[in-house]
Amino acid sequence: MLGQGRHAALALVSLLLSWREATPIEVPRDARIQQELKQPPTLVRQSVKDYIVDPRDNIIIECEAKGNPVPTFSWRKNRKFFNIAKDPRVTMRKGSGTLEIGFRSGGRPEDYEGEYQCFAKNDLGTALSNKILLRVSKAPLWPKEVLEPVVVTEGSPLVLLCNPPPGLPPPFTFWMTSGMSPIRQDKRVSMGLNGDMYFSNVIARDADTDYSCNARFPFTHTIQQKNPFTLKVHTKEPYNDTSYNATDPFGGRKVAESTPTFLSPSGSQSSKMVLRDEHLLLECIAAGLPTPTIKWFKKGGDLPGHKVKFEKFNKTLKMVSVSEEDDGEYVCMANNHLGSIRHSIFVHVKAAPYWLDKPTDLVLAPDENGRLVCRANGNPKPEIKWLMNGEPLENPSPNPSRQVLGDTIIFRSVQMGGSAVYQCNASNEHGYLLANAFVSVLDMPPRMLGAKKQLIKVIENNRTFLDCPFFGSPLPELRWFKNGQGSGLDGGQYRAYINGTLEIKKARAEDEGTYTCVASSILGMAENQVSLEVKERTRIVGAPEHKSAIRGSTARFTCKVKSDPSLPVTVTWTKDDKPLYLGWRLKKDEESLTISNVNEGDEGTYACTVKSEIDQDSASARLTVLEEASLNPSVSSALPPDRPDPPMDLDLSDPAARSVRLTWIPGNDHRSPITEFLVQFEEDRWEPGRWQNLSTYPGDFNSVILQLAPFVNYQFRVIAINTVGQSQPSRPSPRYKTSGAAPDAIPRGVRGWGSEKDNMEISWEPLLDLERNGPNLRYSVWWRRKDAGEEWSNVTTEGSKHVVHNTDTYVPYEVKVQARNEFGPGPESNQVIGYSGEDVPTDAPTDLRVSKVGSTKANIHWKPVDPASVRGEFKEYKLYYWRESSLVPGLLVSKEKRTKGVYSTASEPSGILSDLVPYSRYQMFMVVANGRFEGPPSNTVEFTTKEGVPDAPRFFRINRRSFDSIYLEWDKPLEPNGILIGYQLKYRIVNGSRVGGRTQLETFFPNVTDFTLRLPDRSTRYNFFLSALTQIGAGEVFAEESPPFANQENFTDTTAYIDQVDIATQGWFIGLMCAIALIILILLIVCFIKRSRGGKYPGGGFVAGFAEYLVRDKKDLPLDPVDQKEDGSFDYHSDEDNKPLQGSQTSLDGNVKESDDSLVDYGEGGDGQFNEDGSFIGQYTVKKDKDETEGNESSEATSPVNAIYSLA
Repeated sequence: MLGQGRHAALALVSLLLSWREATPIEVPRDARIQQELKQPPTLVRQSVKDYIVDPRDNIIIECEAKGNPVPTFSWRKNRKFFNIAKDPRVTMRKGSGTLEIGFRSGGRPEDYEGEYQCFAKNDLGTALSNKILLRVSKAPLWPKEVLEPVVVTEGSPLVLLCNPPPGLPPPFTFWMTSGMSPIRQDKRVSMGLNGDMYFSNVIARDADTDYSCNARFPFTHTIQQKNPFTLKVHTKEPYNDTSYNATDPFGGRKVAESTPTFLSPSGSQSSKMVLRDEHLLLECIAAGLPTPTIKWFKKGGDLPGHKVKFEKFNKTLKMVSVSEEDDGEYVCMANNHLGSIRHSIFVHVKAAPYWLDKPTDLVLAPDENGRLVCRANGNPKPEIKWLMNGEPLENPSPNPSRQVLGDTIIFRSVQMGGSAVYQCNASNEHGYLLANAFVSVLDMPPRMLGAKKQLIKVIENNRTFLDCPFFGSPLPELRWFKNGQGSGLDGGQYRAYINGTLEIKKARAEDEGTYTCVASSILGMAENQVSLEVKERTRIVGAPEHKSAIRGSTARFTCKVKSDPSLPVTVTWTKDDKPLYLGWRLKKDEESLTISNVNEGDEGTYACTVKSEIDQDSASARLTVLEEASLNPSVSSALPPDRPDPPMDLDLSDPAARSVRLTWIPGNDHRSPITEFLVQFEEDRWEPGRWQNLSTYPGDFNSVILQLAPFVNYQFRVIAINTVGQSQPSRPSPRYKTSGAAPDAIPRGVRGWGSEKDNMEISWEPLLDLERNGPNLRYSVWWRRKDAGEEWSNVTTEGSKHVVHNTDTYVPYEVKVQARNEFGPGPESNQVIGYSGEDVPTDAPTDLRVSKVGSTKANIHWKPVDPASVRGEFKEYKLYYWRESSLVPGLLVSKEKRTKGVYSTASEPSGILSDLVPYSRYQMFMVVANGRFEGPPSNTVEFTTKEGVPDAPRFFRINRRSFDSIYLEWDKPLEPNGILIGYQLKYRIVNGSRVGGRTQLETFFPNVTDFTLRLPDRSTRYNFFLSALTQIGAGEVFAEESPPFANQENFTDTTAYIDQVDIATQGWFIGLMCAIALIILILLIVCFIKRSRGGKYPGGGFVAGFAEYLVRDKKDLPLDPVDQKEDGSFDYHSDEDNKPLQGSQTSLDGNVKESDDSLVDYGEGGDGQFNEDGSFIGQYTVKKDKDETEGNESSEATSPVNAIYSLA
């Protein structure tokens, strides 16, 4: 047998090591999914296991189930098929399996008593109900009997037997007289749990009435009465009814006293069995004279006060919700002044099966693994049995994909058609549990469940959630994207949840956009979009202010609002938190509320509330209405409200141990009613001079009773408060000292913990000063080892800590603390469990190994340590791991150790080590840790991670060196995560804020880190996306955008580039030339007038002088030499005579116009007028290309000089 158990355990361990369990699929409650989803039956309603029915009613046995296809129902009665069609009294409700049994046409309900079980079946499986035991309620009659009078001696005990007839369910018994008056019960006379009436001692007055036992049957609501008992009480002395009184029931007669004896139960000990979670009733009824008193104890511990109640004058102990901890010996003691007697009741707590881990429905995709677990407990331990579709499962199973291992069924690589309903039955001698759990194998492509293309509006800087509910089998992977670009959103500002929700931690304007959630699996893909708009917060920037207005005047409150321009807002006003109805006196506009002809009814608090569709803000102010102005100017001025004056004449009265009455006279409220009074106190023992708040009272109070603490020397002061603020404090009251008392407070924060391996520190929070209640405060500390049967150890200390020495390592102790002072002890604290100190663990985890090593993750496995070797509270297994080296040649790495904690109590623990660097060699070891120490290390394991995709390039820079090219430069990634095989560059044109055009791709060898891109146009801008490549694929993308041309002022090349602009087309230049022409025209007119009148200059002297002025103005221009004739004279009309002076007027089309004549023609004496041998024109003529001059001849205009000369 032992070998078989070891073989099963090894099989389970090997199976768990070889499989990976899929997360069960949770089917959403979406109506469309539920309609399409094929699902095995699930019971939703059934009758109780023990079903008692009223024989006067029809019998209804419930059984309802859901499933797709709709289930069909059948029944078994007493484990045999129940053919409903053959019994005309039995019908089944349409759409369910509920049975209705009617008796209108005859029949006996008793004929249908028995055990029923319902079966709900469809194509995917069969679900079972509990076994329903149907019984018909019975109320038998009391047997006829003649009862002789009961003769008893005064002072003797007596028991009147009830013996009610057995009913179903059992009847409720009570005692009354034959005249239907209840029998008065007390410490001496009471009814027992079995219904009998017990007299601890009989007095003569007991014969004055008769005694009848009554039984009430709950189903039939009938009461049956037993023939009454009559008593005859023999007395030794004559009995006089008038001599009876409550303090001396024997009327002064001498009756022999007796020591206590037990009427129920008998003997010195008895036993009682009770089931877990039921109520426990223990009874001790004693005889004796005087009447004994009953006390209860639990041996080895205290009675649990929170669930124990004493009834029937302490004769019955009632305990609710019994648990295994309540098992033990209970002692009742009866005593009077003659002696005492004890009875021990040994309580045995058993348990019907109860769930530890109830099996739940399991939905799996094809080829996935899963398990059904059915764990139950009870006393005795329940037996677990599995059924499939109502039939017992064979073990070993003929189905290789299913294996039953005790309380677990393992499913491996399930396939379509493997759906079924499994039943787990846990039973012991006290009852059973039956649970249905279906396994549904489902394949369904991904689909979105929420509304399509939602628009979400949020307030800026608020936490935001975008929902994307989805479903599919196998469970799809969901990723979020923004504006259809980039990689999945997760990390930093974003957090993606497994249910499809995306959290934006702090919404900003740049977070606006369209978010796409994509759910994908091997069966397909589905997506949905959510548009996010981030709005400015709605707020009141100009809040209303408190106002005072004279009756009959006008009051105006302002409420200036600032909100997002795209959000419409509504502004509403309320008065004293009630809607404000506008009329001819109350008017509002966009930013204010105006109240005309103010009266007393307008006084109150006005609130302005501004709401948008997504947020709101509010502010309020108070309006105070003043009386009409009088003729006295000092009175007629409308004074604003102010803080009240302090209260006066504080008086103390009605002194008591813990209270005193405080009375005061309120001060002037200064036109704003007092809303409340604040009472403060100061005491001179713990914190003298510090005023503390005691309590507040409404503004119409001026006399209150103050609740005080003992042993405090108080004085009080009062502060008045209105809407403006607080008054100054009043003058202090006389001092009042309360008397001392034992502490009322229980020490808080009691705990026990070990600071060393062989001690336990018990600590608690000391009582507050005002909780001391008296002098010489101390603490009594109790402790004992838990479950060791030890007596309490205790010590009294003034501090808030006590150290228990010489303890064993990490053992539990029960601890409690009590405060006490000179007036006595206070209440004890609840018992808490503390532990002594921890020591270094002795064992190391063994067989540390890895499996399924990927690029960033690895599965780790190990064998656990013996729990006893932890020598403390098991905290975790701590894994130390470090990166030993990179497999990339020449790459240096940090060997800093990192840790990962794994909490597991499984027999074959495992974990996942994540965040590893790809293409690296790692080493690791493991220790076990308790609360203070770590144990020795395990074996060291070395493993290498697989190659992954690289990180982003270390940098990516874009330089513009000319108008027609962009220079790109980058560096290799810090972590290549593998062998780099190159880089890929994607780019596309950006047009303003829009991205357009076809994406172009460039690839480079791993040793290339720059690239020059020729631009089709100097204003063209690009988005660049650069990533490094390994054999696995492209790594993280480094995205950049080329800068606009307008910002490129300094190129890396030293050549300056200037825009070539035609100056002749510029407006400023045309205006300047027009101004110069106008000045020349005016000067020539002046010259012509002077010449006609005989001016200073003869002939053309003025013109020559003006020309010389122009030449001086342009003296920095180059001058051409004068052509010389063969005879030694100079030719003033060379080939270049037609060239204009440099700096001459330019026409609108930008061409220089030449003059028709030489300036020589304007003189009156020929050559003699120049006195420079005729060299003026030749020396200052600007040289021009001949072809340019000839090209302009056809379009030349007459110069202003020629025009003026012709006029002369």
